[in-house]
Amino acid sequence: MNNSTKPAIMPGETIGIIGGGQLGQMMTMAAKSMGYRVLILDPQADCPAGQVADGQIIAAYDSEAQIIELAQKSDVVTYEFENVDAATIEKAQAFSQFPQGTKALRISQDRVLEKQFLAAQELPHAAFEVVTTEVELTTAVAKIGLPAILKTTRGGYDGKGQLVLNRAVDLAQATPLLQSGPCVLEAMVDFNREISVMISQNWDGQQSVFPVIENQHRHNILHISISPARITRALAQQAQAIATKIATEIELVGTLGIEFFVTAQGELYVNEIAPRPHNSGHLTIEACDWSQFATHIRGVCNWPLATPQQWQPAIMVNVLGQDVAEALKVSQQQATWHYHDYGKAERKLNRKMGHITILTDQPETTLAQIKATQIWD
Repeated sequence: MNNSTKPAIMPGETIGIIGGGQLGQMMTMAAKSMGYRVLILDPQADCPAGQVADGQIIAAYDSEAQIIELAQKSDVVTYEFENVDAATIEKAQAFSQFPQGTKALRISQDRVLEKQFLAAQELPHAAFEVVTTEVELTTAVAKIGLPAILKTTRGGYDGKGQLVLNRAVDLAQATPLLQSGPCVLEAMVDFNREISVMISQNWDGQQSVFPVIENQHRHNILHISISPARITRALAQQAQAIATKIATEIELVGTLGIEFFVTAQGELYVNEIAPRPHNSGHLTIEACDWSQFATHIRGVCNWPLATPQQWQPAIMVNVLGQDVAEALKVSQQQATWHYHDYGKAERKLNRKMGHITILTDQPETTLAQIKATQIWD
């Protein structure tokens, strides 16, 4: 029973979602299964989320008039990614409920604010310096050392807006990034594993913390996720405790994905926070009694949250544009592969077109079977 002093958004009412990609699609499917109506705002007609929603406003993500229109037509509004204009959201709050607010949004969409937040909370993170010029970059490199990674403060994802600096001569390649705006220089963490934690929270601060997930990337794009992560129980509990603290401090509503580096010595470093469902958490749809999308919807609608239980170990592999034909062919021969297609019209190199989740009691054997297909070589 929900004992909140704030009324829950009830089935039959309308959830507005800013963003119509695959995250919005899976949010919509979760919301529809609970009886909600869903209205999408996205600039692309027939976008993945628009295909399954009750309606769509075709408009840019920063279109103030159309976001206000979405708010006026919705009982509650959420978003599928963090690159939403916070100032526009604040104006639209006069017309509907935006329980996520803008605190988490502003922190996560600006790497400077994100790093400063982690430092203020005394959470483990890579050493960093803010740089705006070549001179400042040289000074920062002298302080942090090499190798290091230079990142734009806003807008980067899947390796975009980043430059690895291994040697002093690499600094000459940094000019385009610096010309695009302020950047953050981060010390390179010598890690041997990447993990993530999904956590959801409702308006009243009640939380759902998911099992820790292990991630493998290729060309800075998530390739495979494994849950539970192959780490010690103590390390998993530490990562979940950090996630709980972050969710509380940023006043989270909905689902948050937190990425960590794990060193050979078992040290954790927070790499990135994203105040929305996360690619690595897609396996929760089949693997857990609550998916990250279901807890996101329950969170923004202020329904009670429970600790998710995982039915079975699971592996998820991303299907990119170049993988689709072979992945479909193999999936048709595999009765235990859960194939998800996002409904994107155009297959592009490295574009996320879908994913496959496999429940397995033998993760190592399943990983070997995935490799043996040679789809992702």
